[in-house]
Amino acid sequence: MDPLKKVFAAVEAALEKKAYNLIVVEVEHLSSIADYFLIVTGRSDVQVQAIARGIEERMDRENAYPISIEGFHHARWIVLDYDDVVMHVFFEPAREFYRLERTWTDGREIPLPEPLRSQVRDLQLRASG
Repeated sequence: MDPLKKVFAAVEAALEKKAYNLIVVEVEHLSSIADYFLIVTGRSDVQVQAIARGIEERMDRENAYPISIEGFHHARWIVLDYDDVVMHVFFEPAREFYRLERTWTDGREIPLPEPLRSQVRDLQLRASG
């Protein structure tokens, strides 16, 4: 599966679980770790686990399987490594603490296609409202 299609499928899965502050960062030109990072936030450890599980289930349906999954039991920061796409699912306080986006400031945020972009914006507005 193409890395961009993989990350968009993961975005859809995360949005189904009401993830917010969702961004996709292209890091291919910065590191050999991955082509893209998906970074999302959940409001509780239960939601963080649900988001990660939803992504994993969607990737299974797409015949994409993780190299590793870390942090599931503590659910503060779950990392799902799909080789060329790494998904970071944060509990809100952990995301604020680690500020992963700032670590990868030279990464390029990928604009999402519609209707994903509108869904991200709507969840963002609900989270701040």
